[in-house]
Amino acid sequence: MTQAGREPASQGFAIERNPRLRYLIPAVIATAFLMEQLDTTIIVTAVPDMARSLGTTAVNMNLAVTTYVLALAMFIPVSGWFADRFGARRIFSLALTLFTIGSVLCGTATSFPTLVATRVLQGLGGAMMTPVGRLILIRSFPRHQLVTAMSYMTLPAVIGPVVGPLLGGLLTTYASWRWIFLVNVPFGIAGIAMAQRFLENFKEDAPARFDFPGFFLVGAGLVLLQFGMENIGRGVLPAAAIAAALAAGAALLGAFARYARTVAAPAVDLTLFRQRTFRIGTLVGGLCRVGINGAPFLLPLMLQIGFGVSPAVSGSLTFVSALSGLIIRRMLARLLRAFGFDRVLIGSAIAGSITVGSFALLQPSTPHWIIVVLVALFGIARSCQFMASNTLSYSETPAPQLSRATSLGGILQQLSVSFGVSVSAMLLALVSSGGRHGALTPERFHAVFLMMAAIPLLTLPGFMRLRPEDGAQVSVHVRRQRGN
Repeated sequence: MTQAGREPASQGFAIERNPRLRYLIPAVIATAFLMEQLDTTIIVTAVPDMARSLGTTAVNMNLAVTTYVLALAMFIPVSGWFADRFGARRIFSLALTLFTIGSVLCGTATSFPTLVATRVLQGLGGAMMTPVGRLILIRSFPRHQLVTAMSYMTLPAVIGPVVGPLLGGLLTTYASWRWIFLVNVPFGIAGIAMAQRFLENFKEDAPARFDFPGFFLVGAGLVLLQFGMENIGRGVLPAAAIAAALAAGAALLGAFARYARTVAAPAVDLTLFRQRTFRIGTLVGGLCRVGINGAPFLLPLMLQIGFGVSPAVSGSLTFVSALSGLIIRRMLARLLRAFGFDRVLIGSAIAGSITVGSFALLQPSTPHWIIVVLVALFGIARSCQFMASNTLSYSETPAPQLSRATSLGGILQQLSVSFGVSVSAMLLALVSSGGRHGALTPERFHAVFLMMAAIPLLTLPGFMRLRPEDGAQVSVHVRRQRGN
């Protein structure tokens, strides 16, 4: 049995051997999540200024967001194998280094193509950084403490989305958008030092050979799908070329699904979907996140382009979503214990749909305090949905499959971000006659918000397939009921 594939009773978990690590390990992982969250949320407030500086349109700037997230999804399958082969701590530190270097290059980019290329380097670092960090966390805590562990980890990481929009607005308004990337540097350096000091170097004694054909099929399929979605409604490519890209991407992913049945260790382990909790947490939860993840991209654009507010004011209005999310994260364990995963996920999906749709009611004359209230409610629903579905995904995964589960779950999680931004940008381009800057009126944004709000409702039948006892090792909901 390999080191990574078992949880030896003689050694126990890291936090049991050293209680201080109960807080230090989540803090180290949170540093990586802080960088990623800060990078994702800080850029949306600066999109209009970045577009003007780099000679492109605000709608086209979504490529700078989705390229990064797509690079994450492409290279995440590599992360699990590299962690098994070379050790989790070593790969985690390497990922932080790549991400930090990529941030410096993004901050010095002088053209839009250069920015997109350097975002790919950032994505390569993030692809290894996030799932490997999650893997380290899961293997360091007993299963019944998983919700607590993730709460510890996300409490520091929530600083990113809390300060991201506000900091991005202030830097863009009073300094330069380039600083939204350069602020990652001190966090990267601190994260590398802490990782070397406090993390264990989990690895397999004899990892399987990496599946390069499978990796190519998955990576190429995702790139073609994303490429096709990016060009819908742009008027740059003919409809036939876009349809061909989408069809080829789907065909490659289908070919991988057939190929995966013929190899012992495919790049992406599709057998994980046989677990109901993993299947619902990743696929159904991922679809729900697609509908919700478009709002953080659309709202700053509507406030700045549709309403005419400054980046600083836009950031001050939108940052409260993460602040309110912090509150519900601390209460999630109690909610799961009281109601179970099924009711929490159903309720948060409905709340997410309602809050996304509520942004269609906003007007330039709407008082700012009303916007703040709606954004705060959105943050609560979004955080509850994301945290619960993510925890459910790994709640019943056997220890030997954790490495592959975090890789596959990471792919789907990042795709939900990428597709959420892409779908919202695609719809905005379609309703705005190709996305010309002058056509981005508040009414266009309202129409897209309503369409995106319908997506979380599509996930309700999937969440209703959950049983009250699903994820009981984590939520302890069933045990509490039986004890009554």
